[in-house]
Amino acid sequence: MVPTVARSGADRTRAEFHYPCESCGADLRFAPGQERLVCDHCGHVQDIPRATGRGAAQLRELPLEQGLSARLPEGEFEENRTLSCPNCGASFELSGGAHATECPFCATPVVTDTGTRRQIKPQGVVPFQLSEEDARASLSRWLGSLWFAPSGLAQYARKGRRMNGVYAPFWTFDAETRTRYAGQRGTIYYETRQVQVMVDGRPQIRTEQVQRIRWTPVSGRVSRAFDDVLVYAARTLSPAHVNGLQPWDLSGMTVYSPGYLAGFNAEGYTVDLGEGHHLAQAEMIRVIQSDVRRDIGGDAQQITHMDPEFSAETFKHVLLPIWTAAYRFQGRAYTFVVNAQTGRVQGDRPWSPWKIAAAVAAAALVAGVLYYLNESGAFR
Repeated sequence: MVPTVARSGADRTRAEFHYPCESCGADLRFAPGQERLVCDHCGHVQDIPRATGRGAAQLRELPLEQGLSARLPEGEFEENRTLSCPNCGASFELSGGAHATECPFCATPVVTDTGTRRQIKPQGVVPFQLSEEDARASLSRWLGSLWFAPSGLAQYARKGRRMNGVYAPFWTFDAETRTRYAGQRGTIYYETRQVQVMVDGRPQIRTEQVQRIRWTPVSGRVSRAFDDVLVYAARTLSPAHVNGLQPWDLSGMTVYSPGYLAGFNAEGYTVDLGEGHHLAQAEMIRVIQSDVRRDIGGDAQQITHMDPEFSAETFKHVLLPIWTAAYRFQGRAYTFVVNAQTGRVQGDRPWSPWKIAAAVAAAALVAGVLYYLNESGAFR
């Protein structure tokens, strides 16, 4: 199977890949949970084409220093047509012959074509494992488990409302680290002292144990190798939602192929490599601090100085799969996201004022009944 290629603008602009069905010629889409492309028109199934031979692509890390100094080989870049949502600011591209009618993150119907952008192309992709039906079932269960959520919202979500499959952009970072530190180790001990207390209006002397900490200066060195520290490379989803979708099983990552994007959107990265690296190093330093405290030992630790050294730093641009649902309910917009590998759900927390008021009234009623029974002597 050979994909047809449509290009807009200059030849260097990223191609829009159309995989024609060998049976009827219609466009194919990637089938979640399979390594296949499926034709929605006639049901024909075809394998995703793979590069073979000496020039076949491999999942690999890129030197960080080259990326930060813009000295990557030209073949590591691509230009693609970018669409931008004027409401939430999401930046994404569409694969194949798809055309945007609304933003997949907030359901805003107006999507603006912002032209082409030159970006580092993806090295890897975790393919969709859950179908839209599976994701909708996960979302319905999650909504049903929320206390005080509007009942109508869960029913609205179950009515077969369409969800959007989106590949979210991430950076992964690897590094070898060695860190010299200085600090203090705390050892807990107790001192016995006598104190005067009043008992029934009379002073009494009592003995009590008082906790103290003895501090001892320490220094040392810790080492750690970091592999695939993930950083979300966009700003559309909140950090809470992104963190709530973890963990990702990156062992399921494969070499990027446009075939995996057939029928799905791909969000473009808006957090550049430099900012992503800064965020990844901050996460690494938090882990190193835990290593230092463990190395100091004792009952308590104080870190007065750390000097982390980073080496052998590499990175990848990867795409991870999510299903998104943007619902407008009673004048409000709710956004939900589902990890399309594991089914974990995150989203805006809906609240029903009527359910909250009913719960408050019920609690007040129970408190009133208990107070009456207590005053009437029922508990005596």
